[in-house]
Amino acid sequence: MTDRNQQLFDRAAQVIPGGVNSPVRAFRAVGGTPRFVQRAQGAYFWDANGQKYIDYIGSWGPMILGHGHPAVLEAVQKAALDGFSFGAPTEREIELAEDILKHVPSMEMVRLVS
Repeated sequence: MTDRNQQLFDRAAQVIPGGVNSPVRAFRAVGGTPRFVQRAQGAYFWDANGQKYIDYIGSWGPMILGHGHPAVLEAVQKAALDGFSFGAPTEREIELAEDILKHVPSMEMVRLVS
């Protein structure tokens, strides 16, 4: 059987330093061949070989409800109808900042950056 993960890693190494965009793996701290995720649902993801794994990473926190959670999908789809990115202020960013400050009372202000 051909290892699609290895094929993709070899291909990625030609155009991405270290073959991945994660600095940890790029510096070979993990070792081996990374799993190239093809799809995910709930607490699981499937790699390029079709192997199912429990996703213990959860996108470093944002996927706390799992992949494809119905409430999250509905909210994203609704928001996408208004546009994706503007490079200008929006009411939604004020609402997000207010909500963050409500939950972290020790903060006075918040700046949202990528």
